Amino acid sequence: MPNKDNFWTSPRDDGRWEAQREGGERASRVFDTQQEAWDYTRERARETGGEAFLQGRNGRIRERNTYGDDPYPPKG
Repeated sequence: MPNKDNFWTSPRDDGRWEAQREGGERASRVFDTQQEAWDYTRERARETGGEAFLQGRNGRIRERNTYGDDPYPPKG
């Protein structure tokens, strides 16, 4: 089940970058550069207390930041 507090930065087929809420059908916003999209994604995740994910052109997660309750040290 998608977590609506999480946001993703992903590449688009047209060479631009999109920021999207997890589970959303459309992009929240579209940007010309990865850095602009990533900044926007992190800010939205910070506001909701969720996580921000940066997806590279190869489809793998390059970076992620947690802004909610992230216990430190982790259990286990």
